[in-house]
Amino acid sequence: MSAAGDVEAAAVQAISGDEDVVRVRQLVRTAAVAAKLSLVDQTKLVTAASELARNTLVYGGGGKAEVSHLDNGARRGIRIVFSDSGPGIPDVELALTDGYTSGGGLGLGLSGARRLVDEFELETAVGVGTTVSVTKWAR
Repeated sequence: MSAAGDVEAAAVQAISGDEDVVRVRQLVRTAAVAAKLSLVDQTKLVTAASELARNTLVYGGGGKAEVSHLDNGARRGIRIVFSDSGPGIPDVELALTDGYTSGGGLGLGLSGARRLVDEFELETAVGVGTTVSVTKWAR
């Protein structure tokens, strides 16, 4: 039993290409429906997962997503943990700023994903990799 309550075994999806980003979205949508998230919350979670899976691929050089069902007795939710062994993020504060991009995107990936979920955690080390954990709870 964790602080969040019971956590079911995670479904793991490797992220090594564009098709895997699509698979992550499908896996998250299925999990969100099973957790009885509202349609709006399903869409928010799938959008956040899509952004984070793309970041894992583009900036982290690939990695994995682990999708877990949570149940703390009072409510259910979904936790997704994205991890890579890429270059890491040298300036987390800057990376979480709206409009910042180290590539050709709109700069809404990390900051946008953070706004779409209930809980957002980012751990990174330059030269080691990045792990982003997001949680969305059913209302």
